[in-house]
Amino acid sequence: MPSASPGRRLMAVVVLVPVLAALALWAFAWPAARTAPRDLPLGVAGPAAATAQVEKRLEQREGAFEIHRYADEAAAREAVEARTVYGAVAVTPRGPVLLTASAASPAVAQLLQQAVAGQADGTRVGTVDVVPLPEGDPRGAGLNAAALPLALAGIAAGAVVTVAGLRGVRAAAALTGASVLVGAVAAGIAHNWLGILTGGWWAEAGVLGLTTLAVAGAVAGLAALLGRAGLGIGGALVMLLGNPFSGAATAPELLPEPAGAIGQWLPPGAGVTLLRSVAYFDGAAAVGPALTLTWWAVLGLGAVLLGGTLRTRKAGSAPAAERQELTAVG
Repeated sequence: MPSASPGRRLMAVVVLVPVLAALALWAFAWPAARTAPRDLPLGVAGPAAATAQVEKRLEQREGAFEIHRYADEAAAREAVEARTVYGAVAVTPRGPVLLTASAASPAVAQLLQQAVAGQADGTRVGTVDVVPLPEGDPRGAGLNAAALPLALAGIAAGAVVTVAGLRGVRAAAALTGASVLVGAVAAGIAHNWLGILTGGWWAEAGVLGLTTLAVAGAVAGLAALLGRAGLGIGGALVMLLGNPFSGAATAPELLPEPAGAIGQWLPPGAGVTLLRSVAYFDGAAAVGPALTLTWWAVLGLGAVLLGGTLRTRKAGSAPAAERQELTAVG
């Protein structure tokens, strides 16, 4: 089949570049421009008679908050620590208290302070940061920035394995080994040097490595099944959907629907959520994102192994077909 003419290739580039630019602009700018709370889990604690007015005022912001009710401040604090809610308004004898967790999302903590202060009718509302960010990363910028390097490392690992011609078991071993090293190096930098992670070192290294493997497996797996086009599809999936929809800088519940949900189904979003859990919340609410990353890694490596098997069979069948043709001619 003749290759496309230079003129057609030129037209393809001229059309493709603006399309990719528009897609990237939409993927990154749309969630940022439409940031607002949507069914954000928020607790209300205290006697029903005392919290009724608080709940009524919060419910005036229709669709903004998903209200969880707790008996007292202690129960609400436990819910925040378990990542059931992002924060809680507790009505106590000493007055209303806002419980936040900046480690879950600095943006949400600030939003809750503004929302509750605006609803307090001049009553002073005390704020308690139940799970604060570490001193090495007081604004959470370091953790937010971790999503992009992990995505790039995974894409690079998948691309290198594909371009190097590794297949089957060798490709899977290379992807796994590279991801383990990325996890160890990233944990060393983020935990030991920068101090932006404060959980268990091995758990953090495991999450960072698993996130990288989920991305690398997806990219290499698509390439093994679809050829070089799979590299572009996998890279676009991670960079144009996974990264901007991850909610790393805000929270999934602050993104427009269905971007927040999609982001948590993809490796970057699941990776950041899991990293927050193991680094700041002693592993609370870690099962969901851990399963998501595991499925991506398993399916990706499975696709790599399947693609290697199919190519081996195809390569073995070609000489057999040639021998049959020679026999028929003879």
